[in-house]
Amino acid sequence: MDTSLQKQIIDYFENQRFLGDTLFIENFNADVYVDDSQNEAVQAEIENGGTVKTNNKSTKKHKEEKPESTIELLDTNWQSAKSLDVLYDRIHSCQQCSLGKTRTNLVFGTGAPNADIMVIGEAPGKDEDEQGEPFVGRAGKLLTKIIESIDLKREDVYIANICKCRPPSNRAPLQDEVAACMPFLLRQIEIIKPAFILAFGATAVGSLTGTKPVMAQARGKLTDFHGVQMLITYHPAALLYNPNLKRAVWDDMKLLRRLYDEYLAKKK
Repeated sequence: MDTSLQKQIIDYFENQRFLGDTLFIENFNADVYVDDSQNEAVQAEIENGGTVKTNNKSTKKHKEEKPESTIELLDTNWQSAKSLDVLYDRIHSCQQCSLGKTRTNLVFGTGAPNADIMVIGEAPGKDEDEQGEPFVGRAGKLLTKIIESIDLKREDVYIANICKCRPPSNRAPLQDEVAACMPFLLRQIEIIKPAFILAFGATAVGSLTGTKPVMAQARGKLTDFHGVQMLITYHPAALLYNPNLKRAVWDDMKLLRRLYDEYLAKKK
């Protein structure tokens, strides 16, 4: 992997084939209320000229009240972690940004520690914050079907987010929150050494590329991320209310499967 990845870490710190052409959702009404874990859906819908009804339900009080405190710096020994387990042990109590005070659980990531494909989304939602795992809500169930559509299982890939703590009310992560958390994600990538990254949604893509992508134009594109082929597509949450996006995601997943098959063939 490109040695500049380590430099960037330091700089930051100092089917079933989508059920055929019908794809993986049947009889889903596009005019639905989105829950508070679907920020990507709101942005995608705006880009596609539609409207969204939001369901602003109050969230439960956290079981553990976090004391008011100033932002704390972690010991930089996390940078030398050689495994995901060690990295988690060294950052799970992170308080480098204000999200550390409001989270229930730090959502580190899950999946194969040596996965060829790494999935990266935006940030944890309500369900993820409560369970401590990424993509476990409605969008997560859809992600499972997306992965299975190209004859893989969730445990075959590694799933993580740009930010490891849930932003309040599931707003988009702020710039300082992304900057505080990105080094941990980069270290995960360096440890896993995936051949492919599947980047879901504008926030993830923008954070990784330093751009402000318009998803309708960016999706389906391959870009190099420190020697890793990164494919851009819509966030699963966007598909929960806008079925018109399913075709594009299906095309993107077929491309990923083809590229992955070529990669596997070369390894033999």
